[in-house]
Amino acid sequence: MAHTEQPDIIDQLSGASAQVAALRRRRPDAVDNAQESFRALLEPEQPGDFTYAQRYAVAAFVAGIYQAVNARTFYADLLADEAEPSLVEAVDTAIARGQAHGPHIGGGYTTFADLADESALGPRLAAAFDFAHLLAFHPKDATPAAIGHLQQAGWSDDDLVSLAQLISFLSFQLRVIHGLAVLGGQDPQSAHQQAPAPDEPQPQWQPGPRTLEPDVVAPQGFVNHSLGWRPWVAPLPKEEFTPAHTAALIRPERIGSEYFRLLARDPNALAARTRTDLDIFYNTDGGLGRAERELAATVVSRLNGCEFCASVHQARSKEEGGDAAAIDRLLDQGVDADLGSPLWGVLRDASRELTKSPFAFNSGCVAKLRAVGCEDLDIIDLINSAAFFNWANRLMLTLGAPDVPKRFRESR
Repeated sequence: MAHTEQPDIIDQLSGASAQVAALRRRRPDAVDNAQESFRALLEPEQPGDFTYAQRYAVAAFVAGIYQAVNARTFYADLLADEAEPSLVEAVDTAIARGQAHGPHIGGGYTTFADLADESALGPRLAAAFDFAHLLAFHPKDATPAAIGHLQQAGWSDDDLVSLAQLISFLSFQLRVIHGLAVLGGQDPQSAHQQAPAPDEPQPQWQPGPRTLEPDVVAPQGFVNHSLGWRPWVAPLPKEEFTPAHTAALIRPERIGSEYFRLLARDPNALAARTRTDLDIFYNTDGGLGRAERELAATVVSRLNGCEFCASVHQARSKEEGGDAAAIDRLLDQGVDADLGSPLWGVLRDASRELTKSPFAFNSGCVAKLRAVGCEDLDIIDLINSAAFFNWANRLMLTLGAPDVPKRFRESR
């Protein structure tokens, strides 16, 4: 399959004005590597068993259940160019079933196994849609059984990581598109339909022979100290690292991390994701302060239920001069806690609304951000930061589990 250079997809689908597009490019590595993430995950040179049609089908499904209208059309068009009409119809059927709202924790499920036999999906894509729906609306409810479900449906560990990256990347990309559209004066909410939270009982998935089930001590809530993390999918062994795998780490010392060795199963996606992350959070050429970007990461992680990410980024916000007492209240009380200042309260509100699905970030959020002194570059930084942690949380929550280090267990 021949692939041509795409115009910038986020600019295209958000309808970004020349001014907004220029401001986005104050974070050039983030812009370039969001586009590179698309290429790595949707149009890799060697897609292997995770075919282009399957990748486009997952993308169209995720955009559809999030009710991201422009992106759904974009990915559905790519799918239609690659697949038979029967698969396009099957994806539309699955979307109609899968539209919901979130994030929610401890609720019901929506599954698609019955469509595997009745349509062109087949068991492999039906399992991928099960996993995508879990990641989109209630990633905190993921368990090793969800990994076993994918493995049972024929997903290799490399492809499983690529699938998780693709779904999680879309959770970022679609939120940035939405946020920029709102910043530019559009109203994407007008297309949203009311959709219930899923209500099916928990499916009888089981961990498989390749599923890891590490012995962890789970944190009992959100903590202001460091946590460990253990994977449910085998990380790539160090002895199997090639120069390309090592280069994808960006920082070679990360080879000691099980998390990064796991994501290195798709090295191109890992490299693009890391460069996106670094520019969003560490490029301080104007825009939102570092403490405030880390606040957004912490708010999103608190709402999605990701104890690991919250533990890391609450500390970074404090290190960058953030209000430690306010951050501790956020951890203890949740995303409605009093954060002690109008600016932080509005940043919290905007991050929370962008994390909700369908996305609730709207023109009122933009007006409130501007009222507390935020300029458009500040708002773009907030959109990027909040959206990125909807990517990060979904990887941490659905590929493994947090673990309380031994030095903190004794004091509990």
